Amino acid sequence: MEIPIFTVDAFTNLPFKGNPAAICLLENELRDDLYQSIAAEMNLSETAFITRRNSMDFSSGSRFGLRWFTPTNEIPLCGHATLASAAVLFYLKKNVNPVLVFETMSGDLYVRQHEESLIMDFPLNKPNPQDQHEIRDLLKAVVGDVPIQEVCYSPTTRKLMIRLADTCDRSELTSLKPEAETLLKNESTGKIKGVIVTMKGAPTAQPGYDFYSRYFAPWVGILEDPVCGSAHTVLAAYWSEKLNKKKMLAYQCSSRGGELGLEVRDDGRLNISGQAQIVLQGTLKI
Repeated sequence: MEIPIFTVDAFTNLPFKGNPAAICLLENELRDDLYQSIAAEMNLSETAFITRRNSMDFSSGSRFGLRWFTPTNEIPLCGHATLASAAVLFYLKKNVNPVLVFETMSGDLYVRQHEESLIMDFPLNKPNPQDQHEIRDLLKAVVGDVPIQEVCYSPTTRKLMIRLADTCDRSELTSLKPEAETLLKNESTGKIKGVIVTMKGAPTAQPGYDFYSRYFAPWVGILEDPVCGSAHTVLAAYWSEKLNKKKMLAYQCSSRGGELGLEVRDDGRLNISGQAQIVLQGTLKI
């Protein structure tokens, strides 16, 4: 069996920045264990599998199946690998449709082109305030002695969000070095699958980011996800309310970095926009 495969850097206009995803184009579904074996082999934060629907090819079809796997397990939602999937279909396969629809575990996700960016229609996941005392050891493992402004939890995504104090400098966010083993030791209930650390941005400076973040998810085999789109379904809901803004520009402060445009819509959904660079194409032989 030969499977076309691509590596795409998402949420960046430069190769080797943003968040890399492996994208596989499938004529038919695979055995479940094969999906996981391929994702482990690629060893990126996510590998996505696009499957044809209604016997349409990848250039003329508008609906596709989409599944996402980390090196260790399947996940219900992934932003950067969705963006990367659309980039392969629009840019390489020259898909003729104005909007692509991906059928996923999180429902139908829509992606369209706009100038040099791709815009994804995603759910919005509002987090709830979280008692810090209950998880004080985990908080200490993530941020050490850096002061915390607020902690929230999103039950839908099972993501914990830690907002650093407004007195903090961006360097305090970028210098965090939590260890996977310590995080796993302090949270083994299954309630938390990822930790977002965020802080208020500097919207008056250029390019004017409204907030910064980092994302850690050793519970799904990823110590740090370079740019996490699904984390921004939580962040956008939180910061839109705090900043009283519907349109925001966000930056994820990983070593690779990544920029996301966010728009909270009146219908309760979220537009996530970003650019993508296809850096590798080849054939997976099984």
